[in-house]
Amino acid sequence: MPPRQALCSAPTGCPTTVCFALISTVLFLASASPIAQSQTYKVIHDFTNTGSDGATPYGGPVLDRLGNLYGTTYLGGTYGNGSVYRLSPHNSSWTYTSLYSFKGVPDGSGPAFGSLAIGEDRALFGTTEGGGYFGTTFVVCACPGREAVVHSFGMGTDGAQPIGGVVLDSLGNFYGTTSLGGAYGNGTVFEEKRSGLKWTESVIYSFTGGSDPINPAAGVTLDAQGNLYGTASLGGAYGNGAVYKLSRSSSGWTETVLYNFQGQSDGQNPVGGVVIDKTGNLYGTTFDGGINGGGTVYELSPSNGTWAFTVLYSFTGGYGGPYNKLTLDGKGNIYGFTNGEGAYGLGSVFKLTPANGGWTYTDLYDFVGGTEGGQPYGSVAVDDSGNVFGTAVVGGKYNQGVVFEITP
Repeated sequence: MPPRQALCSAPTGCPTTVCFALISTVLFLASASPIAQSQTYKVIHDFTNTGSDGATPYGGPVLDRLGNLYGTTYLGGTYGNGSVYRLSPHNSSWTYTSLYSFKGVPDGSGPAFGSLAIGEDRALFGTTEGGGYFGTTFVVCACPGREAVVHSFGMGTDGAQPIGGVVLDSLGNFYGTTSLGGAYGNGTVFEEKRSGLKWTESVIYSFTGGSDPINPAAGVTLDAQGNLYGTASLGGAYGNGAVYKLSRSSSGWTETVLYNFQGQSDGQNPVGGVVIDKTGNLYGTTFDGGINGGGTVYELSPSNGTWAFTVLYSFTGGYGGPYNKLTLDGKGNIYGFTNGEGAYGLGSVFKLTPANGGWTYTDLYDFVGGTEGGQPYGSVAVDDSGNVFGTAVVGGKYNQGVVFEITP
């Protein structure tokens, strides 16, 4: 594909700040029973779907080094096609700024489940499910009003419908997935290679079907050696999805399937992707299955050229488990959410803490709906103090979704 100019630069006067049933009572392979913990839950923004404010925040927020939150909404904004926003802390409250409203064509519509990626040049990178030809990658300056389309999908075999967001490397290149399209129609992994203020898009892998996983909804994760890891919720050897790795070599990229889900105690439909810790262990979730039917949290550890699979926790319920990437903090704790389970069937936020060779599960919050919101889809962000930030798609004061904070 031809290179396209896309990096936004700050306009004159732009500020210099960095402008996706019941909780299980059975802990599988853990050292202690699940515990409850006193938390404070607070809605810090109610989306209104009026003016430039957004609605339906499928994507979770990300934090910059100054404590600002950035995120997207699937709908709303000035043109109804979604928006990019910033929430800045101010004393005990938060100041909301609408950074960009998507127009649909040609700049994209419907930023979906993937969180934004923050570049060192104060740029915010992401994907839209629609708009362009069949979805886009975009960059937005953290100063309001400046956006550029990096690539428009759906022409030829470049893929279509990128819904999982992107990940940046140290050189400013970024990587993501499309859930459809490619050489075999089963989705792709793509690279946007940067040269100055331009990127060149290329497909680095097209999912083939058969025993290969298909339709990756989640974005990829990058390790220190430049390898990419991800999940596809369907296909694989048993048809229940798989975890894959893409390794870079001088001749291109090689795909390896690390684990095929069997749909038994291991779970099935790994929608959310994986995260990686400092020692190279992968952590992810399944939306469904497991010994209690409500999805699982799992670990994949490299071991003598193979990967050892362990279930860390199994949720109780059915087809409402974790939907997006987990979040790791600096102490090795894992944070995540369920989409439709929890005590009231509207989702929950949880924490897994390593302890005595196992993991301790803590239920941080169960969504109650109404003005408090419900049904989270996006990953949570966690600051150094252990405060957890996220979004819920339904509810809130105007029933357009909320941004929330959970304070330990």
